[in-house]
Amino acid sequence: MASESGAQALRLMAMDEDDLAILSAHVQDAVLHVRDMLFQPRERRFILALHRYDWIRTNAHLRVQAGLHFEHVRKAALHGFSQDRPDDILNLLSIVFAPGDAPSGEIVLTFSGGCAIKLEVECIEGRLADLGPRWPCKHAPEHARAAGEA
Repeated sequence: MASESGAQALRLMAMDEDDLAILSAHVQDAVLHVRDMLFQPRERRFILALHRYDWIRTNAHLRVQAGLHFEHVRKAALHGFSQDRPDDILNLLSIVFAPGDAPSGEIVLTFSGGCAIKLEVECIEGRLADLGPRWPCKHAPEHARAAGEA
């Protein structure tokens, strides 16, 4: 499905650590409100609605609304922020898997400012899908370089 900007809507599925790394790269620097996440314990699902930066289109600075969800979630723990502040904005930096007793472990979503979500999962199963058209933003996200980086 093509959006109004002509870009193909992204749809990804992560079933292992390598897949999760690819998914993480596509959502790096996504922004979302605290209110835009939901844990459904009965369904064992954790859902986020976010505005991801389109890292594929390097000729324009664009964002797109996307949905991200993880299945087989036993427990969700928030660190560094509170659901009592639903209008707070989080900036997603990375998603990684910390293995436990295979195939279980923790999926860790790390946000700027020391915030994180830890999802205790039976196995890795995540999906990302663009939900609408892209829109322009003023700048590409920038990251400070570590000492010694070129």
